[in-house]
Amino acid sequence: MADTLTVIDNRTGQQYELPIKDGTIRAMDLRQIRTDAGDFGLMSYDPAFLNTASCRSRITYIDGDKGILQYRGYPIEQLAEHSTYLETAYLLVFGELPTAAQYAEWERTINAHTIPHENIKRFLDGFQHDAHPMGILLATMGAFSTYYPDAKQIFDQASRRLQTIRLIAKAPSVAAYAYRHAAGRPYIYPDASLGFTGNFLRMLFMGTEATYRPDPVLERALDVLFILHADHEQNCSTAAMRAIGSSQSDPFSAFAGAAAALSGPLHGGANEAVLRMLQEIGTVDRIPAFIEQVKGGADRLMGFGHRVYKSYDPRAKIIKKTAYEVFEVTGRNPLLDVALELERIALEDDYFVSRRLYPNVDFYSGLIYQAMGFPVDMFPVLFAIPRTAGWIAQWEEMLLDPEQKIARPRQVYAGAAPRDFVPRERRG
Repeated sequence: MADTLTVIDNRTGQQYELPIKDGTIRAMDLRQIRTDAGDFGLMSYDPAFLNTASCRSRITYIDGDKGILQYRGYPIEQLAEHSTYLETAYLLVFGELPTAAQYAEWERTINAHTIPHENIKRFLDGFQHDAHPMGILLATMGAFSTYYPDAKQIFDQASRRLQTIRLIAKAPSVAAYAYRHAAGRPYIYPDASLGFTGNFLRMLFMGTEATYRPDPVLERALDVLFILHADHEQNCSTAAMRAIGSSQSDPFSAFAGAAAALSGPLHGGANEAVLRMLQEIGTVDRIPAFIEQVKGGADRLMGFGHRVYKSYDPRAKIIKKTAYEVFEVTGRNPLLDVALELERIALEDDYFVSRRLYPNVDFYSGLIYQAMGFPVDMFPVLFAIPRTAGWIAQWEEMLLDPEQKIARPRQVYAGAAPRDFVPRERRG
């Protein structure tokens, strides 16, 4: 048969035919390969899921070798140029781009749910002034499950739609509250007359002025960054969202777990690590010495390389262009020269080229956020806000997939052999 894999177990001489579909074999098909009737059967061992597909998804497509990223079939380059974040969120959640009437209703509904419950202010006031905003975000969004008990009705489509709207609408509001809490400034209510990202910027940065209108270039730049971060297939935080959701928990609780996964420096905190690296390098003339340290294993080149992309991250190309547009408004970040020269040298050096280490989405995004006035501890929060749409789309897809069950990976036990309990007074 053409679409099968023939496996010969050299332990027994037995031959097996495993079906191949979509370039995969089912791990459960390995269970039939056993030495005798009492054998559990063969398992695959794949730490960190380097080569294991855990689901079928129709949301995001990535070809890492060719540098392709698509949402629901639409190239990320086209969405970043022509779409808005709120429209892209609709696409991720519902599977198609909205009509004009659908978009107007979507925007109106999101705006109607941007104001958090008033008690959330007191909840936030319980955090220390220097609490990390990502911790505040994930704790507060998780707490919404107690404010909205109907969120537990996960198999009711109307309830799922309402929670989807609440999550997307309230994430930027809570993030802005967390920022204002750290700054010791009063919370700002949303303004429905502004767009999604414009309203977020107002809630963050409005001072004593009667009205606040964000710079349109900066507003559009943040919108583009939100589009680029809206989803990215089965990454760490998305896998966490699906795994938690597989227990049939409510989406606010699953969000909290996904945000916790995103908060790590290897995931949502990576652009902060890039910025710190550029600050440590300091000037262009120190780059060659830094490169040698990286080659010698004494340092790491942050913002280069990706688990999936083995060529230039398509999001990095868009962000690099966006950075120039932002700096036209804010002034040129002196670290940009360091970043550009570091990228040039790395892309010409066989050491990095042979290892297929190219700039990823984190390499320039931190420079943009810094130029716009965000403190570095807000960087992962700025990742979580747009990723909310991707997480909720992935969560619902998992929930409605008849093949999905509660997530429960197997293990290879490598511990002690069976032994008898020894009373404490007899232990050596």
